Amino acid sequence: VQLVESGGGLVQPGGSLRLSCAASGITSGNYFMRWYRQAPGKEREFVALINDDGDVTNYGDSVKGRFTISGDNAKTTVFLQMNSLKREATAVYYCNVLIPFTGSVYWGQGTQVTVSS
Repeated sequence: VQLVESGGGLVQPGGSLRLSCAASGITSGNYFMRWYRQAPGKEREFVALINDDGDVTNYGDSVKGRFTISGDNAKTTVFLQMNSLKREATAVYYCNVLIPFTGSVYWGQGTQVTVSS
C-alpha cells in the first residue's frame, strides 16, 4: 500500500486549503482512510476519517464544522477540505489507511501546512 499526500502549503489565517491523498495497492474492500496531523512539539492528532464506501465520516473536535473529508468515485483519492484555518492548524498532515480485517495500518509521508500571516 502506498499513500501520497499533496496540497499543503502556506495560507493566511481564515483561508482554505485542500489536501489530497492518492492511495494505491489497497486490495481489501473494507478499510478506513484517515487524516492525522502533528504540530511541532505535540503528539499526533486525529483529524478525520472516511470509510471505503464514503458514507461514514468522523472528525476530531477541533476541526468539526470547518474541515470536510471526501473521496473520489474511483476510491483512489481522499481529500481534506480545510476552511477557516487557524494558526494552530499549522502541522504536518498525514494520510493513513486502516484495514480492519488484518489490523494493518499504512502511513503517507506527510504534507506541511503552515497557517501564518
